[in-house]
Amino acid sequence: MGQQNSQNSQNNQNSNTGTWNQGNSNQQSSSQQSGTGDWGQHNSGNSSTAGSGPYQGIVTANGGLRLRSAPNRGSAIIRVVPQGAIVNIYCKVGGENVDGNSLWYLLTDGTWAWGAARYIDNIGAAPRFC
Repeated sequence: MGQQNSQNSQNNQNSNTGTWNQGNSNQQSSSQQSGTGDWGQHNSGNSSTAGSGPYQGIVTANGGLRLRSAPNRGSAIIRVVPQGAIVNIYCKVGGENVDGNSLWYLLTDGTWAWGAARYIDNIGAAPRFC
């Protein structure tokens, strides 16, 4: 029984289905128990899921979304994410108002960067505050 639960937990964390911990919520990996979580595993070799948390969204900005070094439009552009891309969200903060929405999401896809929540539709639960 213990071996089966361990394998189910491992399968849930390695899937690319956009969900997190579909199995028994009482199960924790050794990294979760030690407090490091998956945030210490940025070089896992799979940049599409490296550092991903339980929150995701889809980019809705026409022409792509500019990701920035801080939660405002005056900060440096780190990269651009194309419209329709699914992004991993770590948390949200209040920042510069963009078309009526002052929330910004900290994204963890390869580089940690800020994206205006106005142009990211949540998939599932809304992210927690940082």
